[in-house]
Amino acid sequence: MEHIWAPWRIQYILEADKGSCILCEKPRQGKDESNLILHRGDSSFMILNAFPYNPGHLMVAPYRHVGRLEDLTDVESKEHFDMIKLGVRLLTELIAPAGFNIGMNLGKVAGAGVEDHLHTHIVPRWQGDTNFMPVVSNTRVLPEALAATYSKLKDGIRRIL
Repeated sequence: MEHIWAPWRIQYILEADKGSCILCEKPRQGKDESNLILHRGDSSFMILNAFPYNPGHLMVAPYRHVGRLEDLTDVESKEHFDMIKLGVRLLTELIAPAGFNIGMNLGKVAGAGVEDHLHTHIVPRWQGDTNFMPVVSNTRVLPEALAATYSKLKDGIRRIL
């Protein structure tokens, strides 16, 4: 078996071991750039996924720790969906994907990494973005550093808003 050195993953592992909720902790810290928070609303925020499937992989989450979709208030639901629309607009204007995967993994069995704090993934997609690497070696290749993607998207969101 081949091993790939991925030292950035230790942050995710250590935070998961603390038993704390990353989607609660990151917004409270007030370090938006280092935590990759792109935009804050009244009840939800948009964050760049630190462990993305593709460059520009965003997540939208409520500030309130809530794990069930039906427990969102009407105000939270509206802002959450409006922020998803903003994320799609942002990515469309700045990195021009050919399409998107947008969705929630509700529950551990459905693939939720943070199962008790709901969040929506916005994954930009391009023709041919799934190549031989995931199939042959179970490895994804990301062509841009997170800091560069964050900077590009943060500048873009300032222009849009």
